[in-house]
Amino acid sequence: MQYGKVEICGVNTSRLKVLSEDKKRELLKTIKSGSPAERKRARDEMINGNLRLVLSVIQRFTGRGESPDDLFQVGVIGLIKAIDNFDPKLDVRFSTYGVPMIIGEIRRYLRDNNAVRVSRSMRDTAYRAMQLKEQLTARNNREPSVEEIAKLMDVPKETVVLALEAVVEPVSLYEPVFSDGSDTVYVMDQIGDKSDDRTWLEELALKDAISNLSDREKRILTLRFFRGKTQMEVASEIGISQAQVSRIEKSALDAIKENM
Repeated sequence: MQYGKVEICGVNTSRLKVLSEDKKRELLKTIKSGSPAERKRARDEMINGNLRLVLSVIQRFTGRGESPDDLFQVGVIGLIKAIDNFDPKLDVRFSTYGVPMIIGEIRRYLRDNNAVRVSRSMRDTAYRAMQLKEQLTARNNREPSVEEIAKLMDVPKETVVLALEAVVEPVSLYEPVFSDGSDTVYVMDQIGDKSDDRTWLEELALKDAISNLSDREKRILTLRFFRGKTQMEVASEIGISQAQVSRIEKSALDAIKENM
């Protein structure tokens, strides 16, 4: 079965629903605070309304010899985890949170089925570190350091770094992972998520590159990639045109690439 075909995993992809951001917010709030019956209905609608997101994500894993049906099923598991763990109070779009969760689930599936085996103890250390990273990020609204994670795990920081490096694949910070037609989510947008494949050195280089940007460039990137706003929303907020936002954003990203 090819990705271009209409049906995958028995699902007619041409008929998949696409929910608006407002509708997603409404459903996510109901999932957290509605009655048991309301929560179930909202959860089912949220899952069905985001299957196109799963389909979009799994297309980046073509050419690996894996069945699209298998990847789609694994991606849906990641979607469900994202729905169950998402906090509607966060000022972030669901796709910004959900995409790395889906990717993480697929990557774990691919790692566990990879011919190159990593020891079980090292995998357990890496997964525990990623779980703590996600929990600390959600609790403190910032990404934890390696030292913080290592201290909680009661292991040397070198052990944490080696374990994480052993289970990840290299990936470009600027690789697109999802697009809804107006906004594209890149790997670099997912700072702080447990499935983010950047190495700690790349993160330091990224922060250093961002520090060299102008105040306007920093503000636009913050609004776009950390606040989840569209280019039109950013343009309205800072009083310039959408075309100017697009040019400044592209220039800033190019500068970051060059500095890294």
